[in-house]
Amino acid sequence: MTFKSFIITFKDSVPDTDVSKIKSSISSLGGNIVHDYSLIKGFAVKLPEELKIDKLKDLHGDKFASVEEDQEVKAL
Repeated sequence: MTFKSFIITFKDSVPDTDVSKIKSSISSLGGNIVHDYSLIKGFAVKLPEELKIDKLKDLHGDKFASVEEDQEVKAL
C-alpha cells in the first residue's frame, strides 16, 4: 500500500474536540497521524493513496485552514 503525506492545519475557531474527532476519522479511513504540531493547530498525516485527500476535504474541509502535500524543502 502506498501512502502520501499531508500537513493539515485548522482554523483557530475549531475546538479541540473537533480536531480529535477528525483524527479518529482519519484513523478509521486507514490514515496515520505522524506528528502533532504544538505551535500551530494541526498535524502531519499519512494517507493511503486510494483515500484521496478530497474525501477528507469533503468530510471536514470547513474546519481546515489549509491542506498541503508534505514535501522536502530546500534553501537556495
